[in-house]
Amino acid sequence: MESAERKDFRKPDEVRQFPMGRLELINVGGAMVGRAVFEPGWRWSTSVQPLVKTKSCEAPHFQYHVSGVLRIRMDDGTEFDCKPGDVSLLPSGHDAWVVGDEPAVVVDFQGMIDYARARE
Repeated sequence: MESAERKDFRKPDEVRQFPMGRLELINVGGAMVGRAVFEPGWRWSTSVQPLVKTKSCEAPHFQYHVSGVLRIRMDDGTEFDCKPGDVSLLPSGHDAWVVGDEPAVVVDFQGMIDYARARE
């Protein structure tokens, strides 16, 4: 690293919108960091799956949970909730959805480069 760098999610490099959510991306230090906002009622299998056309989410995630509750179900059936203050590491192969009436906000340090990018 040659110099210090600062980015701000209020001025993201890219924004991707999808039903009931959005992803804000910043490129800092050569890494893509994403902040995702999932509105109440959002579910990966109904909001993002139609865009990416995969059976389940194939993006691996390393994320910090800022607010709201996100329920995760891995393809093997393992299911758990991620709450504010949690850090989660999710391999490929999962579904997720918002639990409750508060948006779920996560900052992801690994799996957002191609997240919610439409496939032909």
